[in-house]
Amino acid sequence: MKKIALLLSLGLLAASAPAFAQKAKAKPQTETPTTDPAAPAPAAPQTAQAGVGKAIPVAEYYEGGQEAMYAFIENELKYPILAKRNRIQGTCIVSFTLNTDGTMSGIKLVKNIGGGCGEEALRVVRLLKFKKPDYAILTSLPVPFKL
Repeated sequence: MKKIALLLSLGLLAASAPAFAQKAKAKPQTETPTTDPAAPAPAAPQTAQAGVGKAIPVAEYYEGGQEAMYAFIENELKYPILAKRNRIQGTCIVSFTLNTDGTMSGIKLVKNIGGGCGEEALRVVRLLKFKKPDYAILTSLPVPFKL
């Protein structure tokens, strides 16, 4: 009985050894902090909306670019009452084809977070107006919902 217990404990120790080996080492600091009062303060990290930090290929065909497109989405977005009541947050993803005449077709919801957010994302994406691309583009657009 003692042999079995010993074998089991050795087996557990051997199985957990790789987990102990994966501890991250602290990086040595290469820069020494300066105390120069004339030096500008480091910029605070900004929290970007979902999709805004990433390049969306279809955004180049929107008047004003990606920032203007997400500003329009943020202005037009009406947070669904059910989602607000249940504190639902996240990103819905809408897929569509941007045709050569600037119209959208095949608009469908790829990812829905619930609470009416998917329907609202579809409504807002249908309001977007794009310039005419040289060829049809199948793309997806993340629509962020954040309380």
